[in-house]
Formats: sequence, structure tokens, C-alpha cells
Amino acid sequence: MDLCDLTTTELGKGYREGNLSPVEVTEAHLHRIDSLNSETHDYITVTSERALSDARQAEAAFRDGKDVGPLQGVPIALKDLVDTKGITTTAGTKVWANRVPDRDGTVARRLARAGTVLLGKTNLVEFAFGPYGVNTHYGTPPNPWDAACVPGGSSSGSGGAVGRGMAVAAIGTDTGGSIRLPASFCGIVGLKPTVQSVSRAGVVPLCWTLDSVGPLTRRVIDAAHVFDAIAGPDPEDRVTRGARSDSIAAGLDEEVRGLKVGRVVDPFEDGADEEMVACVDASCEVLEALGVHVEPFVFPEAREELQAELEGRGSITLMGVEGYATHRETLEGPGPFDERIKARIGGGKKYSGVDYAEALRERERLAAAAERRLRDVDAVIAPTTLYPAPRIDEAAVAPARLTTRLVNFLGLCAVSVPCGFTKSGLPAGLQIIGRPFSEARIMRLAHAYEQATPWHRQRPD
Repeated sequence: MDLCDLTTTELGKGYREGNLSPVEVTEAHLHRIDSLNSETHDYITVTSERALSDARQAEAAFRDGKDVGPLQGVPIALKDLVDTKGITTTAGTKVWANRVPDRDGTVARRLARAGTVLLGKTNLVEFAFGPYGVNTHYGTPPNPWDAACVPGGSSSGSGGAVGRGMAVAAIGTDTGGSIRLPASFCGIVGLKPTVQSVSRAGVVPLCWTLDSVGPLTRRVIDAAHVFDAIAGPDPEDRVTRGARSDSIAAGLDEEVRGLKVGRVVDPFEDGADEEMVACVDASCEVLEALGVHVEPFVFPEAREELQAELEGRGSITLMGVEGYATHRETLEGPGPFDERIKARIGGGKKYSGVDYAEALRERERLAAAAERRLRDVDAVIAPTTLYPAPRIDEAAVAPARLTTRLVNFLGLCAVSVPCGFTKSGLPAGLQIIGRPFSEARIMRLAHAYEQATPWHRQRPD
């Protein structure tokens, strides 16, 4: 038995039956981290003492008959944007190498309350502003399936750590695809919730209009358990006032037969690699065999968003303005900074107040229209990425054609689940997209698809 390859369900069963120990499972994960991290750079900070303390507390709780839920004793990691009391939180920049928060962010606090074991803080693109996972300060985590390729960003360390079995689950953030990109490139599951579902309090922002917080895991059930633990209203993040607290894990096994799913081609397959499209074609056949009705779906609001970006009224404008507003003072101070990231964030100052206001207005218009259009289906599907993971040494010139950011701008939720491999052995991801607050439905579809396919059982060397 590989203790680093067990699901939350398998760990929970072993813990509760006395066949597994949270301490031995944690030690196995720490050993793997110690063996690999000097080369993979998945973790910026490893919290070995905290992890063993958490594990002993979980073990004592089980022994005393105290059970706080399915994540008790489960080793997890936090993207190094999530504030942790007494533990360095760098946001991937050397300028904040000694930044130690005096309190936990809401997500960190809720996961601790759920009995998790904190292994450490994972690597990311500096200030979370990049799609491929390159970090010139702390190292770039290699793709688990091909060390010459990127892991995807900005949640690069979270994707790499989970893909290599260095954590059962990890928290990521997603402003334009930063959970789903590493999920697709690393061959794992990544859930980008509705913005209002999970609190961002105590998470270093990039773009408060679009930022989402969610899990990366190897199985859908694990992502569902993490989402259940972190979701719900939080007075410290007022956008979550309408968040729901009902469990999505409880309904994963419900029937999917009869659900209607739209296959979106335009613009989600515009310029896509043929192998990515072929994987989605095969996924449609699997869903139809499960009794899901798959039909072509026209999504003009997504195409309009791309046009809005070209005209300075889209997600790039929002990320630029809000990213610059957030990090301007830091970037004006002494470095070191990744010059590309500094220029990317600094570019936000070129937009006027009118540009920003028009982008917000366009988002409200298109989001409302998209929500109305999606009432005709239970979900829509598309490739998560248009192409496999680029090489690290080509990342600076690789195309950044991201359809993932359309989901953020339109206010939707989405999950990426593994759906195959290219001939060169790189993973592909199926993106299942739903209306706001429909996490339960898209995760049920993802779970049914996962159980009907072998991809979640594949492991890199």
C-alpha cells in the first residue's frame, strides 16, 4: 500500500477502523517531500513540526472517539498566498520572504478546524500572475509527467505536489485558470468554485472581482470534501453572503442519466491541438454511455468576452487594474522582482477609470446573459487547455491562449478532470462548466466520468 496514494475516503476508513495511523501517513508524505522537493520546488515552506503535531492531534481524537469529518488526519498543502499564522506567506516573491501573518486566512482556519494536517506552503508564480508556473525566485516545479515541461500556473506547486503524491489535496486560487491549468497539465482534478462560494479573506489578492479559491486533488471525492470544508458564508468576505453550506460530497453518487450537457466548440476549441479535441470527443462518448445527453451548444457570450478583451473591456483589464492597485506600492519598492511579472502587473496603470468601469459593466451584462443561456443545460464541456503543457525553456514565448478565463469573467464555476493523454504522454483535461453555485452538479458529472474511465488511476514515474 502506497500511503501517499490514498483518497480521503480510504484514509478515513483506515483511520476509523484502526488500520492506518495519521502519524504514519503524515510521515510518509514528509519523507516523499524530503526526497523530492529539492529538485521539484513544489513547496516554498515545509511545516514538518506543525504537520506531525496536527497528525498526533488527529490520532488522539480518533482514539478518544472525536470525529470532526472526512478530512480529519488528511495531509494537505496551502498555496503560498493563503495567510497562515506564524508561518511565512510569500506570494511567490522574494520581497515577502520574511512576511509572517499574525492570523490565519479563513480557508486555512476552516481546514484546520476540519482536522487536516498542514504539510506546508506551495510554490506559485510571483503574485499569482502567470499561466505556466514559472518562478525565477523559488524555482519552477517540473511537470510530473515530463520534467522538461511546465506544471501550469499560477498554482504550480499545488499541482505538482498533488500530482507527485506529496499531498492528498492542495489549495489553489483561480483568477483566469490558475487551478484548472495545473490540474489539466498535471493530470489531476481542479475545482474553480463560484467566486461567492469560498471566502478570499486572508488570501493575497490579484483581482478581487475574479479571484476564486478551490482545491486540487487526485480524485473528485477529495476535491468535494475539501470544498465542503472551505465553502460557505464568511463575514470577512462580504461577497460570500449568499454562499451555500450544503455538502456536495454527499450527492456525488447520484444518477447522472438524463442530464443534458452542451459541447461548446466556439470559442473553446478555437485553435486547439487535435489531440486535446480528440480527448474531449472520447469523453463525450463516455458521458453518452452513462446516459447523459450530449449536444452541440452555442455560447455567444464567451465569444463576446474574447472580443471585449481585444477592445479593453474584458478580464485582462480587470486583472491589470486590480493587480496594479493591489501591488503597486510593493513593485515601486526595491526588488528583486521577475521583470516580466513586474511589467505584466505594471501594465495595469495604462487603463483609465472609464476602461475599468466599462469592463465591470460588460462583465455584469455578459454574466447575466450567460447564466440565462445555461438554464437550458445542466452543464457545458470543453477542453480545459487548448494544448498540452509547453516546455519550461519555451514558456516565455509559448502562446497564452486561455479559454479558462472566460469562465471567471462570466461568473461561472468549473472543474477540470483528467480525460486522456497525448502521444507524447502529457495529460489532457476535460472542463465541465456550470451556472453559478452549481458545484454539486458539475462535480457529480465529473465523478461519474472519473469512475467510468481509467485516467485517475494513472501515475507518473
